[in-house]
Order: sequence, then structure tokens, then C-alpha cells
Amino acid sequence: MKIRLLSRAEVPYIWQIDRSEVINNIYHLRGRELVLKPEHYEMTGWPHDKPEQYTPLLLSCFDRGGFFWGAFEGELLVGVVVLENRFIGSAKDMLQMKFLHISNNFRKHGLGKRLFSLAVEKALELEAKKIYISATPSQNTVDFYMHLGCVLATEIDRELFELEPEDIHLEYVL
Repeated sequence: MKIRLLSRAEVPYIWQIDRSEVINNIYHLRGRELVLKPEHYEMTGWPHDKPEQYTPLLLSCFDRGGFFWGAFEGELLVGVVVLENRFIGSAKDMLQMKFLHISNNFRKHGLGKRLFSLAVEKALELEAKKIYISATPSQNTVDFYMHLGCVLATEIDRELFELEPEDIHLEYVL
């Protein structure tokens, strides 16, 4: 497996990632407490409008200097992490991890942790104090981030919350 920075032309390859997953539990935020509830979904791929909606946002992030690392198995992109380079938060000391996805067959082998670590290293280099994550509320996703040391965000980014109000907003203190 080879991990490297993506070129702009490779950004649309993100949609090759096999997002399929069976979800049995979803986290909901009640006050400052995470509540796990049974909800069953069988994700077979990306929602049909996701590539059309998010490709321009990702390209805009790339054009302003965001960081895109891809994990390749041969020629196939099987994992990606995207770190914004634009600081957010009242103190302008947080960077958003905009995207982290691993293809189904490559999960639970440490690839997500490796990609997350690359984003952490770059955020430290840029002197950020925290990484902000708007996480899909599935148990697998939230548990992954919590296992890495993420906690509920102490300051919610209004724009990101309005974009994804069902997400669990987390931070990783650097």
C-alpha cells in the first residue's frame, strides 16, 4: 500500500472508495452526552448526490491549500484523509479534518489511524491547537475517533453544524 499526497486531478477518485457498511447503532447527542440507539442501515455506496455536491467543495479546499493524502492499493484509491488549511473557531486555532474514508475491505487494519496521524502531524506543523471533526453518527465512526482520543467538541462550529446537524462534532486536542 502506498500513501501519498493527491494531485488536484485525483480528487474525484475519492468516489471510488467503497463506502459500503452495515450500521446497527447511531449516536445522538443529548446535551453533552452521547446516547447510542439501535438504527439499522445498509450503506451500499455514496448517496447519489454526494459526489456532485462535495466535489466542488473538495476542489475548493484543494485550491486554497488543503492537504489530501490518499492510500492506494495498486492504482485504486482505498483511503483518503483531507485536512483544511483554513483555521476555524473563536480563537482561529482549529483545523477541520474535512474527510476521512477507508474502503470497506481495508478497514480495521490500521489504515484509518495512519491517515489520521498524517493529518495530526500536518496540523501540528501548522501550529493548530485542535483538529475539528464533524463525524457521521454511526457507532463505528464515532467509536473510531474516540478510540484515537477525540472528545466532544467544546466549541461547535456553526457553519459545519448547519451543514451536518446530525453529525457528532468532535475535536482532537494537539
